[in-house]
Amino acid sequence: MQSHSIRDIATALGAEAEGDLSLRVSGAAEPQAAKPDQLALAMDPRYADGLAKGGAKAAVVWPGADWRAMGLEAAIFAPRGRLAMAGLTTMIDPGPELPDGIHPMAVIDPSAEIGEGARIAPFVVIGAGVKIGARARIASHVSIAEGAQLGADALLLQGVRIGARVKIGARFIAQPGAVIGSDGFSFVTPEKSGVEEIRQTLGQREAIREQSWTRIHSLGAVLIGDDVEVGGNSCIDRGTIRDTVIGRGTKLDNLVHIGHNVQVGEDTLLCGQVGIAGSSKIGSRVVLAGQVGVNDNIFIGDDVICGGGTKVFTNAPAGRVLLGYPAVKMESHVEIQKYLRRLPRLAARVAALEKNAGPADETQA
Repeated sequence: MQSHSIRDIATALGAEAEGDLSLRVSGAAEPQAAKPDQLALAMDPRYADGLAKGGAKAAVVWPGADWRAMGLEAAIFAPRGRLAMAGLTTMIDPGPELPDGIHPMAVIDPSAEIGEGARIAPFVVIGAGVKIGARARIASHVSIAEGAQLGADALLLQGVRIGARVKIGARFIAQPGAVIGSDGFSFVTPEKSGVEEIRQTLGQREAIREQSWTRIHSLGAVLIGDDVEVGGNSCIDRGTIRDTVIGRGTKLDNLVHIGHNVQVGEDTLLCGQVGIAGSSKIGSRVVLAGQVGVNDNIFIGDDVICGGGTKVFTNAPAGRVLLGYPAVKMESHVEIQKYLRRLPRLAARVAALEKNAGPADETQA
């Protein structure tokens, strides 16, 4: 197992360190569970007690920590703990174990172009006209359909599916089971459907009649920029005519669904179980927390933040912070919840007033 000195780790993090900087560690652990050859992660004073329970000789600690009093031989100081974790985990993560070169049990169309240094595991299927960038790593049971392109240094983990004509930038990461480039969910009825009717009338229906659905095929593809990550079992649908687009640096959590024709900007964060309906436009640096739902054919401006479970039915201007169902400004949602909690008392007061009011008063009313 590869080990690193405290000096090397501190240099890689751009952080200050003290003590025995030649001390080597082979991994990281929580303070109370850390072994002597592991670096304890104690970036907050709340974790100090855990160091005494564990066996770590070195730790990442908060600025100003008295590391000697905590029994450590070396310490790395991290003003921003989670940022330090990002650098540290990048440094010590060994990554997936993939064989060098192309495994003989991979099936690759003769017309596919494989970049220099690519690693392709067994049971991978690569279709006609596919282009794989240099140093790409493709784990087992991945399929890449005809005409797709994958940028340099990409990583596709087990069971990823890349659809036809999908174009993906450099340093892309897809977790197991992700599907990119599936057909969009797009259907139409010969006559006006019940859905179309209630959209116009907001709930009123003239008559309920039988209807059948006719499929609209997806002729577009998916275009993904550099440094994008897609979580496990997430799905990104192809566009109907134009491409579905995911901008540079955007990150998708597990179980995220992006509908057909959706445009997502740069450096946007989409957390678990987010669903974005077709033809919506999401700006850059947007954060959609878990289980946020976005209606079709609307836009969410740059730098919008939506709290967990928010349902966005109308356009959201840039910089807005939203919460609730339906989405409102976060401060408005807090006020609404305060009033809702008061409703039982208010109802009791109204009932008491009505009881005390005589029949004559009711007649006057």
